[in-house]
Amino acid sequence: MKLNKNNSKKFKKGIYLLPNILTTTALFAGFYAIILAMDNHFSSAAIAILVAMIFDGLDGRVARLTNTQSDFGAEFDSLSDMVSFGIAPSLVVYKWALTGMGNIGWVVAFLYTACAALRLARFNVKVGVIDKKFFQGLASPAAAAVLVALVWSGEELGFKGQQLDILALITTATLGGLMVSSFPYYSFKDLGSVKTVPFVVLLAIILVFALTTIDPPKIILFCFLLYALSGPLLTLWRKIRTKPKRYKKGEKNNEN
Repeated sequence: MKLNKNNSKKFKKGIYLLPNILTTTALFAGFYAIILAMDNHFSSAAIAILVAMIFDGLDGRVARLTNTQSDFGAEFDSLSDMVSFGIAPSLVVYKWALTGMGNIGWVVAFLYTACAALRLARFNVKVGVIDKKFFQGLASPAAAAVLVALVWSGEELGFKGQQLDILALITTATLGGLMVSSFPYYSFKDLGSVKTVPFVVLLAIILVFALTTIDPPKIILFCFLLYALSGPLLTLWRKIRTKPKRYKKGEKNNEN
């Protein structure tokens, strides 16, 4: 089957080198994390997934800054996310803590992977429709960060995975549920679109970086765990702030 010349030209113009190199680097880091976990290097595997997060965040911003967005890049980024933040974290936590739990261990690990796939598919079909300031459901990179930071913190504290298997199981299942939930999560995308930010925001960013250098695994776990909880907390806060129904003039309140 021969390609139409116009389609061929369009396809060639749709591939840009720089953002796709960054996406490939994120994909490589996610794949390498799986290799490290197979060799029981769990801390290194966790770091590799966090590195994948950095490059995943860079590729989209670089594409927007250089005006090199493309349909190909968007699809490639989604597939890379599935490997780095869907498959890799579940395999790392399974190898670290869930192997001794029998069928329930691998089933929960699979459910996490399936939820990540569903989350990415929902995001792809709703892109351009939903509010860009908020994600619907916990983003897969953030969920992966909580999971691997737990693994990394456990390793740093001298725990074996089997000692924290119940905690790992509950965390994995909960993160999977948050990814496919409808809870709103602030996307931080609008921060890059403004020329200035409040001084307090800049101070907070500096503080986070400073604290992270002191104890990376625990600070990363704390920050992303707080972010994972922000969705349900924001929903609860909105419900509390919802004003009671006001009756128009002339209407009677049936409850009286």
